[in-house]
Amino acid sequence: MKKIEFKFDDMEFHEDTRILFEGKGVAGMDIAPEAFPLFMTSAFNLGNLHDVEKAYENKDYTYIRTRNPNRKALADNLTYLEQGEDTLVFSSGMGAITTTYFALLQPGDHFLCNENIYGETFDAITSLLKNYGVTAEFVPFDNLEAVKAAIKPNTKMLYTEVASNPTDRLCDIEEVAKIAHEAGAWLMVDNTFTTPICIKPLTLGADIVINSLTKFLNGHADALAGSITVKDMDLFEKIQTVRMLTGTSGCPFASWMVYRGIFTADLRIRKQCENAAKLALALAENPHVNFVNHPAVSTHPQYELGKKLFRSPEEATGMLSFEMPNDRDKISEFVDRLHIAKYAPTLGGIRTSLSYPLLSSHMHVPEEDLKKMNISGGLMRVSVGIENPDDLIADFNNALKVFD
Repeated sequence: MKKIEFKFDDMEFHEDTRILFEGKGVAGMDIAPEAFPLFMTSAFNLGNLHDVEKAYENKDYTYIRTRNPNRKALADNLTYLEQGEDTLVFSSGMGAITTTYFALLQPGDHFLCNENIYGETFDAITSLLKNYGVTAEFVPFDNLEAVKAAIKPNTKMLYTEVASNPTDRLCDIEEVAKIAHEAGAWLMVDNTFTTPICIKPLTLGADIVINSLTKFLNGHADALAGSITVKDMDLFEKIQTVRMLTGTSGCPFASWMVYRGIFTADLRIRKQCENAAKLALALAENPHVNFVNHPAVSTHPQYELGKKLFRSPEEATGMLSFEMPNDRDKISEFVDRLHIAKYAPTLGGIRTSLSYPLLSSHMHVPEEDLKKMNISGGLMRVSVGIENPDDLIADFNNALKVFD
């Protein structure tokens, strides 16, 4: 049988075509099944001791925690999407974040983080890094002068999200990367809200990109995984070693699920981003909404930066948040009145979902930090799905009538 290979070195194809094929080849496998197989095995038979030695030298498949074809296929696809050198797949997004911290930061280092950040990332920094002798500091990355002023001689890493969870505050990745590199530090960027379909931080100067694969890239709310993609293979090896030793590698089944989900990522995420922009603009017109956080809304404090970062406001993010009157009983009535969107402490799925930051992602964040993040008791986060946008707009406007 002729070996089937997936190569793109003699013709140019668009990204939404290539993501259907990136990662499909498996080293040592000559057959080419149409659906990528699931390698549900904890180890691979290696032969005699000479074979074993050669397998480890060549970094072949040996033990599941070290390497697995499903993780490799997914990693290759993500590396292509993020335009990096290589990718590591983890058991979760938080596993990817914390493993990278432990691999690259040491006692005495200074860690500079955007103050607009996901609540559990905030928790990991304040409850873990500080206990290991890393000095952590939070500043608003939308103020570049504040970022520059916070740099210290021992600053080792700067950390931000492209669009912050849950307020969609944007970060000028290119400018912050310059600040980091002038200080001899790395820039690590969380691309979960925006995904490589909308923006590729490594091309803008970031050194490390993390994705919670559980969210948009998987897209079906049925798998838990995370990833980091890098440009520098020295970083890759350091993180890979800690991932292996701490056991935060992604499992084959979750990797297989996410790999399958990525095939439709371009179709889904573009639709979600377009829907989010339409819903955001509609909510901004509702008299019961104080403000809407989304780059498509002209009142967004970084509306112009959004134009720089993204191809268009409709290709930025499928996430938005908005503030209602701070009346928890009425907000509960609003949630009950919705037909389409349901409450779920996750995001990025094909169906629209809600999350109340004060009772989920940011429940442990101190009040003074919540104020800096502009998170109030009236704020609701919305992960927009692929429904008909007119149906979503009608549903939200009808539910908001509880405030009449």
